[in-house]
Amino acid sequence: MRFEGTDTYVATPDLMLAVNAAIALERPLLIKGEPGTGKTMLAEEVARALSRPLLQWHIKSTTKAQQGLYEYDAVSRLRDSQLGVDKVADIANYIKRGVLWEAFDADAPAVVLIDEVDKADIEFPNDLLRELDRMEFYVYEIQRTVRARHRPLVVITSNNEKELPDAFLRRCFFHYIKFPDRATMTRIVDVHFPGLKKALLAEALEVFFGLRDVPGLKKKPSTSELLDWLKLLLAEDIPPEALKSSDKKVLIPPLHGALLKNEQDVHLFERIAFMARSGR
Repeated sequence: MRFEGTDTYVATPDLMLAVNAAIALERPLLIKGEPGTGKTMLAEEVARALSRPLLQWHIKSTTKAQQGLYEYDAVSRLRDSQLGVDKVADIANYIKRGVLWEAFDADAPAVVLIDEVDKADIEFPNDLLRELDRMEFYVYEIQRTVRARHRPLVVITSNNEKELPDAFLRRCFFHYIKFPDRATMTRIVDVHFPGLKKALLAEALEVFFGLRDVPGLKKKPSTSELLDWLKLLLAEDIPPEALKSSDKKVLIPPLHGALLKNEQDVHLFERIAFMARSGR
């Protein structure tokens, strides 16, 4: 089966090509792009489109690669031994399966999401190289090799917070999700708000892309923030006229808290708007 997008996810032709290439090559798919461009949602939609089970591993700064395979709870076993619990004799009772073990043991090919891999320690990606290559790992505590019954599609997302090791990159099929242009953004909005009036959409997109074009912005508004903003505009029944300005790049839009997420950017727009009104 090939991925061709879904009714709730607008995938560009190059993104669909990347997903299908990773499936054909049996390589992990490494996805980068601005926050809010649908990287995490991609794995969810691929799983739904291909009717595959989805297993998600959301990475934190403290996450270790071993946790994706399994964890041995020695503390619980020690406590149970002191209490005389019967199950303590079988060490397998204290082995907790990780996401990759669950994927390897699944009855059908799964989609595995390793989300925000760049949050972890720099050695984290390298620690998974062997397992992702060979689709197997060894459990020392029970002296068993776990092999994948079906090769999963591994989708790895990164926000570019740190560089990933070359050895890891060589084993992935890479795709960068470009920020949507106006035509693609219109299609995305249509999926989420099919009945949105064209006049409101046109003004909202003009304001949104105007905000993104302002130099010096610390955090540009993303696709997900545009959708939140449109939801608020509809809820508050804001008319298209309220979004108009003679200079849309200096407009501070209504309900701007959905688009601007720090005080520096708000102050920047306030200064620009003041200077524009003063004719400076």
